[in-house]
Amino acid sequence: MSSPPMISIIDDDESVRVATESLVRSLGLTARTFASAEAFLDSALVGNTACVITDVQMPGMSGVELQSVLRSKGDTTPLIFITAFPEERIRRQVDAAGAIGFLAKPFDGSAMIACIDRALGAAGAAPVGP
Repeated sequence: MSSPPMISIIDDDESVRVATESLVRSLGLTARTFASAEAFLDSALVGNTACVITDVQMPGMSGVELQSVLRSKGDTTPLIFITAFPEERIRRQVDAAGAIGFLAKPFDGSAMIACIDRALGAAGAAPVGP
């Protein structure tokens, strides 16, 4: 039996990390949280995660910069962006680089589940939704 897909959650706001991790785990998936993009990049999960859910604006490296770093290394892991400041310019930029979703905080759980389903399909994993 294979283990459930790993979802990496990156947000500097602990309450968002905890809530998102709870949602992901309720779907039967495995989740790991990181307080920064740098912490994720320093982890063993880079290249071993089915999907990254990341905040756009964080101290240090932003979610947009993280996407750029991953893509420059040939990493095609699907990314879902969450933000308290949904700017259309940023949405277009991350979408052009292949983002799976761009959700405004507070986001609707069903919208996140739909994005995770799309991400897992793009990563070749089984969808989680009905």
